[in-house]
Amino acid sequence: MPVPSSFNDVGQDRQLRSFVGWVWYEREVTLPQRWTQDLGTRVVLRIGSAHYYAIVWVNGVHVVEHEGGHLPFEADISKLVQSGPLSSCRITIAINNTLTPHTLPPGTILHRTDTSKYPKGYFVQNTNFDFFNYAGLHRPVLLYTTPTTYIDDITVTTSVDQGTGLVDYQIFVQGSEHFQLEVRLLDQEGKVVAQGTGCRGQLQVPNAHLWWPYLMHEHPAYLYSLEVRVTTQTAAGPVSDFYTLPVGIRTVEVTERQFLINGKPFYFHGVNKHEDADIRGRGFDWALLVKDFNLLRWLGANAFRTSHYPYAEEVLQLCDRYGIVVIDESPGVGIVLAQSYGNRSLQHHLEVMGELVRRDKNHPAVVMWSVANEPASFLPPAGYYFKTLIAHTKALDPSRPVTFVTNSNYEADLGAPYVDVICVNSYYSWYHDYGHLEVIPLQLATQFENWYRTYQKPIIQSEYGAGAIPGFHQDPPVMFSEEYQKALLQQYHMVLDEKRKNYVVGELIWNFADFMTDQAPQRVMGNKKGIFTRQRQPKAAAFLLRERYWQLANDTRRPPAAGGAQCLESGLFHV
Repeated sequence: MPVPSSFNDVGQDRQLRSFVGWVWYEREVTLPQRWTQDLGTRVVLRIGSAHYYAIVWVNGVHVVEHEGGHLPFEADISKLVQSGPLSSCRITIAINNTLTPHTLPPGTILHRTDTSKYPKGYFVQNTNFDFFNYAGLHRPVLLYTTPTTYIDDITVTTSVDQGTGLVDYQIFVQGSEHFQLEVRLLDQEGKVVAQGTGCRGQLQVPNAHLWWPYLMHEHPAYLYSLEVRVTTQTAAGPVSDFYTLPVGIRTVEVTERQFLINGKPFYFHGVNKHEDADIRGRGFDWALLVKDFNLLRWLGANAFRTSHYPYAEEVLQLCDRYGIVVIDESPGVGIVLAQSYGNRSLQHHLEVMGELVRRDKNHPAVVMWSVANEPASFLPPAGYYFKTLIAHTKALDPSRPVTFVTNSNYEADLGAPYVDVICVNSYYSWYHDYGHLEVIPLQLATQFENWYRTYQKPIIQSEYGAGAIPGFHQDPPVMFSEEYQKALLQQYHMVLDEKRKNYVVGELIWNFADFMTDQAPQRVMGNKKGIFTRQRQPKAAAFLLRERYWQLANDTRRPPAAGGAQCLESGLFHV
C-alpha cells in the first residue's frame, strides 16, 4: 500500500473500498549508525495524518496513540532504537476509520439485524457530510533527529506601527534549562534586518515589507526568515539545534462591515476545496497540489477555505508563498446529532482546535479559524458548545477572528452571536425551487439583510453553486447542464455585487473541483458542483468566474494568456 494515499481506491477489492474497521501498516526501516549509537541524538517518528484513530508500535513496543485524522502527531523513539545492536526498526501502525457520535467528524454505525435481508453481523457506517470518508496514511510518515536539547515550538505574531514591522516571538525549548538562544530575522536577500536573544522578545523592522494577498499588491506574499538557534554545552563541545521559520508581517482586523488586511479592506473571491483526486483519494501529491495552485492563480482566486478539515502543511506553505488567503477549518462537519454536543464531544473538539492552532498559527496566509461547517446550531446545547469552543480558540490565538459556517435560520442559530464573521451557505434554486433561477435575487438579498440586521457583522457567502455534468448542455438552462451552473452563478453575482458595497466581504464557490461522495441516487460518481472536473479540466463556469475574479481584483494587468502563464515552484524545485 503506497504512503501517502488513501487505501480505498488503490486496489481492486470492492470490500476494501468501503471497509470500516482496523487496517494495519508495517515497514522495516534501516537507520543511520549515528542515530542508533549517539545518545546525544534524539530520534522522532512523525505521522503527518492517519485517519481516523491510530495506534503505533516500534519494534513491537507501543509508543503513541492519536485520535483524529488530518493533523500530525509524533513520538520520541530514541530509547527503542538506541538500546541494542540493531540498525533497523519495525514501524507498525494500526488505523481505525470508524466514526461515532463523539468523533470529529461524527458518524454512526447502523447494525442491520433483519437476517432475511442481511448477513449476520452486517453493519454500515452512516455520516452526515457529503464527501467520501477516505482513510489511511494520507500524509508522509517521517523519521527525523534533533539534539537532546531542542526547539519544541515557536509562536510568532506580527503588527505594524507607522511603517515599522513588529515581530513578537516566543520560543519553547525542551531537554535542558541551560542553553543560549539566538534569533535573527532575514529579508528575502538574506540580509539580517533584526536580531535578538532569549526565549521571548520583539524584533523591529523599519520600513517593513508587508505580506499582502495575491492581486492586492504589486509584490504579494513577502516572507522574511526567522532563524532560531539554541546551543548547549556538552562534554563533546557545543551542540546546536537550528530552525528557520518563514514570517509574513501583516495584520488582520474585523469591523462591523469590513475584513481588513494591513488596514485595507479585503474581499474574499475564491473557492472551497477538498483534498480529493482519482486513485490517491485524500493522499498528498505534490504534482496535484501545484496543478491546483496554477489553476487558482489562473482563476484569479485570492482565497479558499479548507473545507471541511485541515489540509496538508505543504498546502499552507504554498499559500504563504503565493499570497492565497486561507480560512482554516477544523474537521467539525456533520455535527447534527444531539449526542454530539455533550461534554465528551466538546472536550475532543477543544483538543482538535488546540492541535490545529499549534500547527498553523505561524502561517500569515491563515487569516481566520473556522471551528465547524453546517452544524445543527439551532439545537439547545449548541449555544454553550460554540460559545465555549470559540472562546477557547480565541484564547489559543487572540490574533485571528473565529467563525463557523452555518446553514441554519438566522433567528434560530445559537452559535452565531459568538463568531466574528458570519459565514453562510445557501443553495437557492438547487436544493429547493428546482430550476427556478428567477427567485434567487430576492431570496439571496433577503438572506443577507436578515443576517446583517440581526448581528451587524460582515458576511461571507461561504458556499453557493450548482452541479454540472461536464459535456451536458441545454439552452434554456436545465439542472445539471453547464449552462445552468453558469446561469445560477450569475444570479448570485448580481446580488453579491450590490451587497459587497455594504457588508458582504466575500464569496467562495462550491466547489473548486468535482469530488467523490458516498454512493446515493442523487450522486453520479460523486458531487459534480466543481467548476473543474475531478481531473482538473474547466467547465463553462470556470471561465465565468475567471472573468469575474480578475475584475474583482481591480488589477490593471490583464490575466495571463493561456500559453503565457508561469508555472509555480514546487516544494523542491524551480520549474
